Amino acid sequence: MNRESWLTEAVNKLRPDFDRLGFPLPGGIRVTCGWPSKSALSAKRKRVGECWSPDCSKDGHHEIFISPCLADPVEALGVLVHEAVHAAVGVEAGHKGPFRDCAVAIGLEGKMTSTTVGDALKVRLEEIIEEIGDYDHAELDKLKSNAPPKQGTRMLLVKCPKCQYQVRTTKKWLGVGVPTCPCGMLMEAEDNEERTDGDE
Repeated sequence: MNRESWLTEAVNKLRPDFDRLGFPLPGGIRVTCGWPSKSALSAKRKRVGECWSPDCSKDGHHEIFISPCLADPVEALGVLVHEAVHAAVGVEAGHKGPFRDCAVAIGLEGKMTSTTVGDALKVRLEEIIEEIGDYDHAELDKLKSNAPPKQGTRMLLVKCPKCQYQVRTTKKWLGVGVPTCPCGMLMEAEDNEERTDGDE
């Protein structure tokens, strides 16, 4: 079973749970292991799941994405449950009102924008994993991205021709103007440069 079929089967296993709580899942749900549209690799507020409204889909399906950064099956299913709640109550509800009611009822805990799996829900998810098998996915390391490394800022050496006082600055700031030395002499930029990881 590949990742997509595993996630889809998990949704099917969860349908009776949502039905029993009075929050039935809609019929048209697609789930995939893929990058959310925003903050997928953010260091502070990484988004690990996303549910798109059927209004965005040409054939009226909810589209759910589970981040490739998640490999633990319980964690992945916990995010899937959160996104399934969005599908059940409507994406337009955000994380308030009916979303909170459904999320708490199904067993999610904590802040509604970044829920965690409660003990009872964890047991249920472990049962589902026992039935459908393990999640056939290995975590993607965001530190080993295919993106080319960010080029650092080129620092240019600027010297005073009179007293040899020196500082380093960027081409951007030299474009604004060459600095004046504390001795009062206008400084001069040299050709050599040093690369740092800072911004201009």
